[in-house]
Amino acid sequence: MSRMTVNERPVEFDLDPRTPLLYGLREAMNLTGTKACGGGDCSGACMVLVDGVALRSCAITLAECEGRIITTIEGLSNDRSHPVQQAMVAQQAIQCGYCTPGITIAAAALIQRNPAPTREEIEAAIPNICRCGVYPRLIRAVEQAGRVAQRRERISAAPAPGISAEDAARAVPALRVPEPE
Repeated sequence: MSRMTVNERPVEFDLDPRTPLLYGLREAMNLTGTKACGGGDCSGACMVLVDGVALRSCAITLAECEGRIITTIEGLSNDRSHPVQQAMVAQQAIQCGYCTPGITIAAAALIQRNPAPTREEIEAAIPNICRCGVYPRLIRAVEQAGRVAQRRERISAAPAPGISAEDAARAVPALRVPEPE
């Protein structure tokens, strides 16, 4: 059993501890915002925060996540109010949407560390591949998110999602929520 906190919720996976975190999130928890990308040579679409650091969930196992705090795109904010989410919408830095969760997670980690990154720091911190080519808008979105995080700018709210992560994961048999001790 691998125990960790996912989106502020303690969970225990009844899966092989060698299972990549990606599959625990997607298959056991039904958190499908983290996109399946491959086995390590990926576009970064599977990026999640592990103890606040953006990591590719396909390259870290459930065992390696034992006791750690995991944040997926669903857990970044349940109402899409995170500055990066707001700025991605405001700057129209989303096209097909496949890479967007990973980019958003990487950008959120950057803004947490440095709310006023340079263009070079943004490019270095977001290794994700976007085949739609939103890079100029993405740079503007991360810069704007930094200003919002510093409360120097405000963005109107993006639309609220249609379902909570808890509702989506309620009847998933491979996931067990540990009983309080």
